[in-house]
Amino acid sequence: MINQTVVVTGGTGFVGIHTILQLLQKGYTVNTTLRSLSKKDSLITALKEAGIDDFSALAFFEADLTSDTGWNEAVAGADFVLHVASPFPAQDPKEENDLLIPARDGALRVLKAARKAGVKRVVLTSSFAAVGYSANRKNRIFTEEDWTDATAPIPPYIKSKTVAEKAAWEYIRTEGGDMELTVINPVGIFGPVLGGITSASLDMAVSGILNGTIRESPDFTMGVVDVRDVAAIHITAMTHPDAGGERFIAASDGVMSFYDVAELFKKERPQWAEHIADMQPTPAEFYIQIANQKARTVLGWHPRSKEAALLASADSLQKN
Repeated sequence: MINQTVVVTGGTGFVGIHTILQLLQKGYTVNTTLRSLSKKDSLITALKEAGIDDFSALAFFEADLTSDTGWNEAVAGADFVLHVASPFPAQDPKEENDLLIPARDGALRVLKAARKAGVKRVVLTSSFAAVGYSANRKNRIFTEEDWTDATAPIPPYIKSKTVAEKAAWEYIRTEGGDMELTVINPVGIFGPVLGGITSASLDMAVSGILNGTIRESPDFTMGVVDVRDVAAIHITAMTHPDAGGERFIAASDGVMSFYDVAELFKKERPQWAEHIADMQPTPAEFYIQIANQKARTVLGWHPRSKEAALLASADSLQKN
């Protein structure tokens, strides 16, 4: 056992469950927060599916991003906090503040509790949404130096990730003391499903294409990253001496359109291609470029290919 305790917020989320799995496999003690302890059994089921049979190093705490209750207890005695939890709506809310305020205040709530507990470093899961949505997306390579313009007419989720991350950096600058912050900015997260726990990206792009509900490839391309690599980069960033105060884009090489995903499945998994629609290719002008060199060089992070991540999603969905 490693004599260190890590808090993972949102333990029943897609990234949360894989992060807890890897931490337990490495010998850490893990505290995880759930909006309701009634969700505890689904997390245990997922971990059992992944081969965990000893839960003595895992503790559960009820805490919600919209309330102060439970956070001090969850982080007491912790060495690190991985703040993975964040609201992701099934559809845009009528009022954007219904999403912005929980995302921003939730991040600040976790940071304040972590500082009070003497936590060394918090790793915050932000998103490429906070990086790559500016007025001009064409003919540029997005890096960690880029920020989405929160004043632009953008969807509430994208705005919420930008506002929450900026608020976190401002808190660290003004009130963080000796506590360090590292931010991970993943693109669309795919990979194997555990215990039926999926991601919004996976549900839309993989399930939707395989079952034929997605019939067209929009003028849009997405970065892809495997959830196992997202979990790994959080854990590496947690202790790496050069990660404090830095942002890291988590992305495999290249981007894909829905057409590309459909063609990948037709070629590599023809047995499941019955319902996949014949789409028109997305025009080349919509292919953006996303740099992942910083994570590779600073953290020694080597993600799986985008194709491997998507096929792992498809395989696990069909298995389950």
